[in-house]
Amino acid sequence: MKVVFVGDAYITSEMMRAAAKQILTENDICKFLYFGESNRGEMRNTVKMIEAHRREEIEVPEKLFDEIVDADLLVVHLCPVNRNLIEKAKKLKAVLSCRGGRENIDIDACSEKGIIVTVNPAHNANAVAEFTIGLMLCESRNICRANYALKNGKWREKFPNTATTIRELSDMTIGIIGFGSVGKLVAHKLSVFGCRILVSDPFFKPEPDESYNCEFVGLNALLRESDIVSLHARANGVILGAEQFEIMKPTAYLINTARSIMVDPEALRKALEMNLIMGAAIDVFETEPHIDDFYREFDNITITNHRGGDTINSYSDSPKFSLKNYLGYVNKGSKLIFWANKDAFSAN
Repeated sequence: MKVVFVGDAYITSEMMRAAAKQILTENDICKFLYFGESNRGEMRNTVKMIEAHRREEIEVPEKLFDEIVDADLLVVHLCPVNRNLIEKAKKLKAVLSCRGGRENIDIDACSEKGIIVTVNPAHNANAVAEFTIGLMLCESRNICRANYALKNGKWREKFPNTATTIRELSDMTIGIIGFGSVGKLVAHKLSVFGCRILVSDPFFKPEPDESYNCEFVGLNALLRESDIVSLHARANGVILGAEQFEIMKPTAYLINTARSIMVDPEALRKALEMNLIMGAAIDVFETEPHIDDFYREFDNITITNHRGGDTINSYSDSPKFSLKNYLGYVNKGSKLIFWANKDAFSAN
């Protein structure tokens, strides 16, 4: 079997090689290529183009067009897999993506040729879930503000939430919007804190044999009752705008480690200005690395520079998972997880 790996500044060629060494055999032929700029900072604009569905405008490594001809598997992270590339493939059985988003892959072109596509939305799920809970604590317990004050020579004891309420998570209702890989992990990790957990996700259907330590409610009910609202959906439009902030408790906090587009920034600014909510913690922004000035102006907001999924585990483990997932399906008949074009195969 010939496997072509395309690494980048995030999931490096070394990580790809390590995965191949652990999962594949000596009889397998492995080719390792590189896509994109040399470091993450330079890759930022490329990532933005991919997420804006502009993969056709991005150059694919020239050598990939040669290697794909007789490849059985293609393992990528950010590298675009466009129709021109797929048409060159003569033996390709699957494209295994190490990321959650599908924007860099022409799934229709793969489906037309009977090529399986898998993604891995869970590759950084644990990292984001841990970070999310960290932000809940930082914002509600003033950890970052206290640190900043001490480093600037001040012993600060009064904070934006001092007069109203500084509460433990065990005394709070946490609302989770989106119950995919990250949302489920956040709920699971929060269960040890003893808090009440609400979930709103119109696309999630609870399995009858599964036990969930949460209550499933509509979005408005979640907003009305939650002390912390945490976003974990993959929506491409605004979920929280002016109307939704009006519904939230004035003592509530917003956490966004998902996608910036889901929160109307002007509505968030007004919500903070008018004390419609107690505070916010934001890790994602529309114009990274530049952010709107208001994020720096308000005392009751914690900001981080898109660090939620940035752990060595979230990157290095992803190609291993992708290979194990596909080979388990092919060799052992195991369930293929995160099969992006399963419907196309079911229809045939």
